Amino acid sequence: MEERRIHQIFEISVLLKGAHALLECAGGVALWLIGTETISKLVNTLTQEELVEDPKDFLARHLLTWAQGFSIETQHFYAFYLLSHGVVKLLLVAGLLRNKLWAYPASLVVLGLFIVYQLYRFSYTGGWGLIVLSVFDIVVMWLIWHEYGIVRRHLAGPDPSVRT
Repeated sequence: MEERRIHQIFEISVLLKGAHALLECAGGVALWLIGTETISKLVNTLTQEELVEDPKDFLARHLLTWAQGFSIETQHFYAFYLLSHGVVKLLLVAGLLRNKLWAYPASLVVLGLFIVYQLYRFSYTGGWGLIVLSVFDIVVMWLIWHEYGIVRRHLAGPDPSVRT
């Protein structure tokens, strides 16, 4: 694949990471501002009709059980997690899009840590979305590594051993 195409895929993947980070920030702020009672009422309203039709509806029952057990501590944890995760990724995305040299290795380390945590969470939850996200992160890491090599070579200038 030609370098220009790889660079375009790199930019698109970084922009997708940025969009995901913005959603995480918005979700974190929303969780911080919305009370657990409001969340419970909202889930109750959304599942009520479905449970009247089918009292054994798997998804509706699990959502309702989750909302009823959603504590303030859990709410604060998820709000902090989403907001901090989003802010860190936004800083890294900004650095990558501006070709800041520090952003490449920092992004590799942070994404690597996120993957480890996602796989740890998968071992407890079995949520396949975490695997999909981890695979996407691995692809993005390869693109960052590839782009980092190009940026370093460009900054180093022409090879003095090559005569023109």
